[in-house]
Amino acid sequence: MNYVTVVGHPLVQHKLTLLRSKATAVTAFRVILREIATLLCYEVTRDLPLVPLEIETPLVPMSSPVLGAEAPVIAPILRAGLGLVDGMLELIPNAAVAHIGLYRDPASLEAIEYYFKTPPDLAQRLVIVVDPMLASGNTAVAAIERLRAAGAVDIRFVCLLAAPEGMANLHRHHPGVRVWTAAIDERLDDHGYIVPGLGDAGDRMYGT
Repeated sequence: MNYVTVVGHPLVQHKLTLLRSKATAVTAFRVILREIATLLCYEVTRDLPLVPLEIETPLVPMSSPVLGAEAPVIAPILRAGLGLVDGMLELIPNAAVAHIGLYRDPASLEAIEYYFKTPPDLAQRLVIVVDPMLASGNTAVAAIERLRAAGAVDIRFVCLLAAPEGMANLHRHHPGVRVWTAAIDERLDDHGYIVPGLGDAGDRMYGT
């Protein structure tokens, strides 16, 4: 699966274990989620293009690299994806933030859209879609379809956990979209939850 990058950094894996534990309270869950989002952002932006900028240090003039493209767009899938945004903005504070409102129908597991708002220039930017869980993949597929319809070309997907079923579904519909995740878990259960997983990320983040 050369389209999937599993971020095996020790800090990522340590924090993921804390998020998995049912003993981790809401406040701690939010803090750790923000921290792990920063680490994942570091990995997904590793190949951003650079251009030279002429500056002066306290000693001499020099040419030094800076980011050379429009700032990326972070596109959280509501509501749980919002938990990853602040951690990513720590690294790229000038990023735009799109909002994709989708929920999973509990019976069919299909994605239902209720809100969509993005910058107008998606075609010129890297778009990083974020959602803690890539479970069935239906929500991710729908979000990316909607972004493509709005003009997005360069799209990447970041999650904490992925199920094999979700990765296969996403790759089947959007083979050009690469995935960054902290772990690939075993499977989905009969209710569409990732096993062993960490439960419902939105519920654990918001205490609902």
